[in-house]
Amino acid sequence: MFAQCADPASLEGFAWLMCYLTSGKHMLFYASFGTVLLLLAVTAPVALLFGFWGAMASRSRLLPLRLFGTVYTSMVRGIPDIIFFLFVPIALDQGLEWLRHKALCDSDAPVRQGSDFVVCAAAKLPLSTSPQWVHEAYGFALAVVAFAIVFGAFAANVLYGAMQAVPRAQLETAEAYGMNRRQVTRRVLIPQMWTYAIPGLSNLWMILIKATPLLFLLGVEDIVYWARELGGAKSSAFSYPHPDWRLYYFLAILAFYLLMTWGSERVIARLTRRLSAGQATMAGEALRKGAA
Repeated sequence: MFAQCADPASLEGFAWLMCYLTSGKHMLFYASFGTVLLLLAVTAPVALLFGFWGAMASRSRLLPLRLFGTVYTSMVRGIPDIIFFLFVPIALDQGLEWLRHKALCDSDAPVRQGSDFVVCAAAKLPLSTSPQWVHEAYGFALAVVAFAIVFGAFAANVLYGAMQAVPRAQLETAEAYGMNRRQVTRRVLIPQMWTYAIPGLSNLWMILIKATPLLFLLGVEDIVYWARELGGAKSSAFSYPHPDWRLYYFLAILAFYLLMTWGSERVIARLTRRLSAGQATMAGEALRKGAA
């Protein structure tokens, strides 16, 4: 990266270490921390949206919607997460390629040929001629969908319980003032439920943070991938000029996740205090006693 690093053979000690830690592969390693943060920033609101609609479907008066919400939350919660993390990207990728094969390919050959899934070159996603960033963005998008479906089901269960916890008297009072069911939901139920949902959603957020290393299993070059790649004494292609340093790389990842959870706890604590003010909850009662 620097001019003095052009000839590694002439370097030693601290100068060699600095040049090594600023190499191109290490720049990708540092950028992978941003990949994890981007995954959290995108997945959290998408999963929350999935969870909200799942909870609303579970409360619906329409039987098909109520069954859909119940099946969605029960099925995803009852199957190991890693199964969905591996199944959803493969199923979604092959489903999209199958649709493109039917629309773009002039071939009567079956897509399923034994255990192989074969489509024409024009139906591939992404295309083989696409730049590398397109392949990486596509893999990242599939990962976001997989994470959102899994954590959306857990969020749906949390939000459904929070909606049930809102005192019925508040909803009946709103109805007595002439609000219809939709207005009661939008103006009373949804604003009130967040106080009861925060504890469960905060736990879900922590679990989501801890689940981000599963990106490695989905083929995304995340921090775990680069820690294994750079920390080992050798890879499948060549040897590194150092012994096994994986302990140090994984210690860096450990510090990163501890910092993330520490910061999250502080933000969640402030959010809980703000939402609990004036509420008939244990947290709200504690605030009232503290103010007194």
